[in-house]
Amino acid sequence: MYDSEGKEPGSWSDADAVPPQEDKLSRHLILGLLLIAVIAVAYIILHRTGTLSLFTDSEKIRTVITKAGVLGPLVIIGFFMVAVVINPLPSAPIALAAGFAYGHTWGTIYVVIGSVSGAFTAFIIARLLGHDILYRWFGEKLRVGLLGSQWGLAGMIVVFRLLPFISFDIVSYAAGLTNVTWWRFLLATTVGIIPTSFLLAHFGSEMGSGDPARIGITVLLLGFMTVIPVMLKVFMDRRRRNEEKLHDKGTG
Repeated sequence: MYDSEGKEPGSWSDADAVPPQEDKLSRHLILGLLLIAVIAVAYIILHRTGTLSLFTDSEKIRTVITKAGVLGPLVIIGFFMVAVVINPLPSAPIALAAGFAYGHTWGTIYVVIGSVSGAFTAFIIARLLGHDILYRWFGEKLRVGLLGSQWGLAGMIVVFRLLPFISFDIVSYAAGLTNVTWWRFLLATTVGIIPTSFLLAHFGSEMGSGDPARIGITVLLLGFMTVIPVMLKVFMDRRRRNEEKLHDKGTG
């Protein structure tokens, strides 16, 4: 038996089928919600077991790393991934503990690997949750740079990584909502995080030495590295305002 449209009752037509893009969006949203649920459960477990307080104490972290033995580097990387994905958790104590336990060279390597791994996890979560929705809103404009060119966004990520007063975690999530490619994000994050990672690991290493002079020099270097990005941002903002004034005069 067929109806008036020549379609067998109970059968699906092309018009009834779910569009591939809608189906993909639904799957991404479900996966994103599952990821959020996992993160929420992990946060609750960490809070109830008292593990959250561990992230603020570099001495306790160093003890855990030492007890882990050869698995210590994996502990550092895991700590960093958790600290980046769960936004309120600090990551500086982990970097200090890594430097104290492994010195500034290997400490820096483990800190960079952990930071980049955590950042990429946050990037993927944000992309699964929000990128498809943005693409449906902006359409092809998202591909041609409505939110910035590919290398322009990568450059911004590098600068943001160098600015200590801008949240590392928020930048990672925000980048996932732009059209920047994953490999440019990884490259920009790696380049931008190396200086701070080295200084924190080096500071942790110098704290282990117990030499007041070396510790003092490292503190000065940390302060210097904090001031440079701020001065660079002020210079760039002032230059942009001057260019806007010249443009307004030229068109006036």
